[in-house]
Amino acid sequence: MRFLRLLGITILWIVIVLCLAITIVPRFLDARYYAGLPTGHYTGERFFNPDGAEDDIAPPNGGRGNFLWRYLTNSDGRPKWPDHVAVHPVAPPARVEGERMVATWVGHATVLVQTQGLNILTDPVWSRTAGPLGVGPARVAAPGIAFDALPKIDVVLVSHDHYDHMDLTTLKRLWQRDRPLIVTSLGNDSVMGQVGVPSKALDWGGKIAVKPGVEVVVTRNHHWGSRWFADRNRALWSSFVVRLPGGNLFFAGDTGPGDLNWANQAAAYGPVRLALLPIGAFRFAPGQMVAGSHIGPIDAVEAYRRLGASSGIGIHWGTFRLSFEGYDTPPRLLAAVAEVAGVHGFGTAALGQPTEVAPYRAPGPVAPIERGAMERLLPKAALALP
Repeated sequence: MRFLRLLGITILWIVIVLCLAITIVPRFLDARYYAGLPTGHYTGERFFNPDGAEDDIAPPNGGRGNFLWRYLTNSDGRPKWPDHVAVHPVAPPARVEGERMVATWVGHATVLVQTQGLNILTDPVWSRTAGPLGVGPARVAAPGIAFDALPKIDVVLVSHDHYDHMDLTTLKRLWQRDRPLIVTSLGNDSVMGQVGVPSKALDWGGKIAVKPGVEVVVTRNHHWGSRWFADRNRALWSSFVVRLPGGNLFFAGDTGPGDLNWANQAAAYGPVRLALLPIGAFRFAPGQMVAGSHIGPIDAVEAYRRLGASSGIGIHWGTFRLSFEGYDTPPRLLAAVAEVAGVHGFGTAALGQPTEVAPYRAPGPVAPIERGAMERLLPKAALALP
């Protein structure tokens, strides 16, 4: 009897604590990272996509809770991924001078771009997992460049505050070692500042000079932001144009298609020599080709066409398992889509292998192909990819 009474009291306290947590914790985890006047993408409290509200993944089969449970327990029928992918890195040069450009894919959305004597790093993540408190998807491939083999970094671009793009541990190491210029969008400076990492936060359209003839422009894309769910859209997401002699660098960050006009807007800043475009995490149900927050190869190819880019590297795949598609589905599907669309120069790069980027050459005219029409034109083998 005494045991049952103690058990009942214990259960009651657990219920009380859980109720308090549900009531208090979300408010505690919410934070206002930026305060300013309302704009066409900011309410005065939270940011939003001006091209529509579809800024989140809509999990199938019972909503978020069921999706998360099936994901964590590996019971959603996902194709099997390798537990480990071998990486054979080649040390990048210390510097690349003049208009020569070398790009090295480190993994996920992290790319080292070297040109004009500058070392530019996008969304640097060297941590083993992508998530809060070390909990989250674990990388299946080691970084393509060991952190200690990384040359001195001059410029870092941070697209938004999701853990697989804003890795505070890595950013702190970079700041302490190299003191780079870190450029981001509004509100993200507050998140990084909490660990002593200063950055320059700009609104879409904001510019910052790096050196004569080189500037970073923060540009629009279509996504959302959060560190703790409750702080949803308190910080802005973005893509970037790095204006360079000989042709610009475009880094899309993490983006869904939206109206895709963000690509046209980026192209207006000048010829795009190299486009870094996400091609993975687009499938959350069998056969799905696009998600509200992530573009797949079909939309990536259309964005590449709109950018008028002469070279492109598909990123945001093959490092952290975030979705339903098979490990190598993104690059295989990208190759099929690019062939059908008639675009050239857009593919993937091997992890840790420095890639020489060809000088800018204006692409020939390529007619747009609507997503549904593209799916009808793709070979059956490409459509059958897991």
